[in-house]
Amino acid sequence: MSEAKKFNFIGQRTIRPDGHDKVTGKANYAADLSLPGMIWGKILRSPHAHAKILKLDTSRAEAMSGVMSVATFDDLPSVSNEAIQSGEGAIDSLDLGRNVLARDKVLYHGHAIAAIAAKTVAIAEKALELIDVEYEVLTPVLDLHAAMKADAPLLHEDMFTQGYPEQPEKPSNIAARHELKMGDVEAGFAEADVIVERDFVTPTVHQGYIEPHACTVSYNTEGQSMVWCSTQGHFDVRASTAKLLAMPLGNLKVIASEIGGGFGGKTTVYLEPIALILSRKSGRPVKMMMDRDEVFRASGPASAARLTVKVGGKKDGTITAMQTSIAYEAGAFKGSPAMIGGMTAFTPYNCPNVYCETFDVVVNKPKVAAYRAPGAPQAEFGAEMAVSELAEKLGIDPVDLRLQNAAKEGTQTVYGPKLKAVGLVECLEAAKNSPHYKTELKEGEGRGIASGFWFNIGGQSSVTINMNPDGTGTIVEGSPDIGGSRASMQMMASEELGIPLNDLKPIIGDTESIPYNQSTGGSRTTFATGMAVIEAAQDVVHQLKERAASLWNVTPDQVEWRDGSAINTAGEGQMTCAEICAKCEKTGGQISGTGNVNARGAGPSFAVHVCDTKVDMETGKVDVIRYTAIQDAGKAIHPSYVEGQFQGGAAQGIGWALNEEYVYNDDGVMENAGFLDYRIPLASDLPMIDTIIVEVPNNFHPYGVRGVGESGIIPPLAAVGYSVGDAIGANVSELPCSPPRVLKLIQEKG
Repeated sequence: MSEAKKFNFIGQRTIRPDGHDKVTGKANYAADLSLPGMIWGKILRSPHAHAKILKLDTSRAEAMSGVMSVATFDDLPSVSNEAIQSGEGAIDSLDLGRNVLARDKVLYHGHAIAAIAAKTVAIAEKALELIDVEYEVLTPVLDLHAAMKADAPLLHEDMFTQGYPEQPEKPSNIAARHELKMGDVEAGFAEADVIVERDFVTPTVHQGYIEPHACTVSYNTEGQSMVWCSTQGHFDVRASTAKLLAMPLGNLKVIASEIGGGFGGKTTVYLEPIALILSRKSGRPVKMMMDRDEVFRASGPASAARLTVKVGGKKDGTITAMQTSIAYEAGAFKGSPAMIGGMTAFTPYNCPNVYCETFDVVVNKPKVAAYRAPGAPQAEFGAEMAVSELAEKLGIDPVDLRLQNAAKEGTQTVYGPKLKAVGLVECLEAAKNSPHYKTELKEGEGRGIASGFWFNIGGQSSVTINMNPDGTGTIVEGSPDIGGSRASMQMMASEELGIPLNDLKPIIGDTESIPYNQSTGGSRTTFATGMAVIEAAQDVVHQLKERAASLWNVTPDQVEWRDGSAINTAGEGQMTCAEICAKCEKTGGQISGTGNVNARGAGPSFAVHVCDTKVDMETGKVDVIRYTAIQDAGKAIHPSYVEGQFQGGAAQGIGWALNEEYVYNDDGVMENAGFLDYRIPLASDLPMIDTIIVEVPNNFHPYGVRGVGESGIIPPLAAVGYSVGDAIGANVSELPCSPPRVLKLIQEKG
């Protein structure tokens, strides 16, 4: 196994192959492409959060000089209830189409209604003012409490709650109900000596990627159209766009630009289908870019949630029962990660009696999108807060309570399978033995600890390794690089081939140059695409051995591959990779290896975080003074980038816990749609985030890899929240722990 093998490249802290271009500004992002004859597209967005569209007249705009084309929902020829892949989940094309361009109703402030393509941005923006829209304004539904009432205004008259034994007679804003159960929770609570039951609230938050959505497209009526965009999955952009525009997949080529952040938020389409419509109707290439205001108002944030959590335990520390009911905001269209919340809430615990009920609820806000471990941070926030409170009431150290009840190999999960080898116990032990946890708190400081779980996924990945006559090669993969994955692919290929890292250049292929590849998401890339890289490299090695055998006139099984060279075991002789490639024309042509996998066996990842905070009792301002993130990586292919994932998840989770939230007025207008007022953490807001990499190999990967991109954002909500409560001596039940909210808790306690 990987822990016993000495690697030549894996585990090193190498320079990322795309690093130079990015730090020097040479890398091309979504807004950087310009094409001859290109025109500009802009979108008219709704000023109302909920309204019927009574009239939509674009004739005055179309008549304006410089306007080249106009797009509305009527230009989407193929929308239905057929499910299509969208990032880590699926969405039906009717909902996707109605989110891209409104039909009949607008369902959130900023909902796209129509689009203009013109010779300049200024002309396009002026033309938007000439579009005549008549509305019947309706009452918006802006939070879960209001949306779930029986008499709430309905977003969709045809929505009946799924998940009950019989379909309800009346429509509602509850799209679906899910239920997961194991054992007998009532019996479990009857065994408990102490029960903690509390309500929790988490806000709507945004992924906060720095690069706005942008694309440049060119429609070709006779052949292949092109889309250049910022995306985590260009094959899914192709599928979604082709479906909405009734195009064969082969008629659409999607190129993934460099991506300036995504975190799950760039796994669906907003601009691309509109831009293609405008390009088709104008006969010109079209560029579209969102501004920051549009990103906040009209792209997919993470769900707000309301939770009730109940946890029971014996005096000896045995957790006997765990129960939760969670409602998630889906935004304007169904599809929140409610089911995932139920699946992840209590998975860090080996508890025999578990019950989870979740609700997917539509509200007049933008349709939610994935955000690192979608659904899990909200669910595990409530669970971890309750477990820490249970430890306090039982008088048991919170790490010891978690260790006593930790999920481990063989633990039965509420969502189905028993766990294979996992590293939660090792993470908890690392936390307990860390310098951070051993340091005593000073007066006025608080400490919180929390666990986090994410499944990780595998899925389809495709890779081609093309060797050059000089022994160098190119790794063509289909996974957009959002966290240093090029470096990991390079390292795994070099490990298999035994040739220097710099001899292999990793590139992201477009949808025309590589077979289908699932999106970069679900913590799948290093695991699944890594397996495809290994398979492709092994294919290359097999061919190199065959070529060497033919040159030596021996059989391939008489040739070994060692440290980048073929060894003739039937006699004397050794040939390097470069020497074999140089003679390829004599042995059958150039060498190219392929790897096409549908990877199974993605190992779950557990994380444990420790957070210390200090609260200004006069203002309610919270300072995070020390933070440690611990996580099981299986095997850290590139330790620096693994640590970066830990730190990035912690930073985003801290922001979620302390400052970030969508603020709406009574009319459903977001009042803080910009980074000045929607405040993501700055460097000055954070301490140095310490990291501890735990390595419990995943036996289903050749090198033991587990994905690490998502578990790291789950513990911070509870680690920070409990730490703040510990510092002020009051229970935190609602995030973010912003100064006004914390000050109110202090004053109520006083």
